[in-house]
Amino acid sequence: MAAVLRSIDGNHMIQAIVFDFGQTLVDSADGFRTAEKEAQRKASAALGPAAGEEFLTVYRQIRSCFHARSDFSRKRILEAVFRHYGREPDTVLLEQWETEYWERIKTMTRIFPEAEAVLTVLGGRYRLALITNAQGQTEAGKHRLGNYPGLMKFFEVVVVAGEGGVPAKPDPLPFRLCLDQLGIAPGEAVYVGDDWRIDVCGSEAAGMHPVWLRHRSLRRNWPQVETAVPVIDSLERLLDIERLV
Repeated sequence: MAAVLRSIDGNHMIQAIVFDFGQTLVDSADGFRTAEKEAQRKASAALGPAAGEEFLTVYRQIRSCFHARSDFSRKRILEAVFRHYGREPDTVLLEQWETEYWERIKTMTRIFPEAEAVLTVLGGRYRLALITNAQGQTEAGKHRLGNYPGLMKFFEVVVVAGEGGVPAKPDPLPFRLCLDQLGIAPGEAVYVGDDWRIDVCGSEAAGMHPVWLRHRSLRRNWPQVETAVPVIDSLERLLDIERLV
């Protein structure tokens, strides 16, 4: 029987632990860096001299605008880049680049070494679920989750936000959908994720108890924020969640 954990306010018992996927259960950091550099080189070469010395600045500004609204489609980002330079984008080519982008990330993604052992233990104590954002795709079933059956077997509920008409995190709807499928209140769930805005702020706004994973193996500039949210550097810290939350 799954254990329960009294929440901070004492009014609910923690029934479930809900996870993000990328950079939370798997490490894709090097893959993203490599894929980004390849996408930038392709776009710069296609634009030619018109790209100019400011190309990377333009690209990063446009990318930041898309990411701010949780849109991670490289096709749409590059369409905006090409139009910035007065060029009509080649849709077929950009779709090919999008596919190559995510394939590169997939081939360079590794499950965090402690993930399966931690999920095994937690799964004996709590109900487990997963909420992840779609990665540029809008059709259901296209997320890379399917490549990791060894991880997916642990989760009672899986919500892919950003596909099938479900808005991306940090919108509260995917969090609510997950909670509804679990049949629990927000205060009965802990949410574990790596992204401050999308995961920590998003789950907290939905009424869940966030835990911010800043995995020690990731080379990353983490946001510098003051927070009372528990911060961990390994999934193994979740094994002591009774003390953590």
